[in-house]
Amino acid sequence: MSIRERLIHIHCCRGVTWSVLKRIYDDDTTLEKVFGYTMFDLKKRFLLKEKQVEVFFYDLHHYSTNNIIAALECRKIATTTIFDENYPALLRQIYDPPWVLYGIGNFSLIHTKQIGVVGTRYPTKLGEKSIEKILPSLIDNQWTIVSGLAKGIDSLAHEQTIAHNGYTVAVLGSGLQYPYPPSNLELFQEICKNHLVISEYPPNVPPAKWQFPARNRIISGLSKAILVVEAQERSGSLITADQALEQGRDVYAVPGPIFSPKSDGTNFLIQQGAKLIRSAEDILIENL
Repeated sequence: MSIRERLIHIHCCRGVTWSVLKRIYDDDTTLEKVFGYTMFDLKKRFLLKEKQVEVFFYDLHHYSTNNIIAALECRKIATTTIFDENYPALLRQIYDPPWVLYGIGNFSLIHTKQIGVVGTRYPTKLGEKSIEKILPSLIDNQWTIVSGLAKGIDSLAHEQTIAHNGYTVAVLGSGLQYPYPPSNLELFQEICKNHLVISEYPPNVPPAKWQFPARNRIISGLSKAILVVEAQERSGSLITADQALEQGRDVYAVPGPIFSPKSDGTNFLIQQGAKLIRSAEDILIENL
């Protein structure tokens, strides 16, 4: 059994978070010893709660590594781990890269030139027209559009990319068996078929509120730059922008009317040093 296979097995166990996996890896970089620990060992060594250690121990020993790998292959779910050479280079550089990425579709898209596009779930006509104006030139210049499959700007970014025969990557805040929101199921299926959907969560993990801010670091981590199209002053889009800045990525923002709450966030980003964008050329000229 290889270290990547052991990692996928452990990662698919209930009760295992990013930080728990780090403690397991710090304890033993081969990931072998954990399979021989008792429940008491697991609880003491990795600071697990009672319920957490129970489900982790059960899954660790009830399911075999071979069965877990076979189940993923049966569902046509590809994987890349932090130990693999084909793990996305930019994503590997961030502070807390995902241990495992699960994907359906064209997995080679994670190695293309990518830009993250985020914004409000309830865009105005200005937001819609901004997407329609900016994205075609980026697509024509071989940029892959990355977003989060949410309502609003995310959906528009994916849809515009598909309409202009480009490539798009959707990053979920849930497992691949639970695409969210349900209203985007048809879009999810289209991206799975001809593009790429990825998640850091095992396929059977349902959506949870805290998982979406965590998802945003992957959108920015995969991307050379982030484009924010309409965002309120407190929104997930600003979280993505902050993470992008921490990761050393460029942040571009579409300016908007000072009377529109949907522009408060983007105008604030520009005030704080994000690059004001009027057209795709403002991005392309800096990324020749």
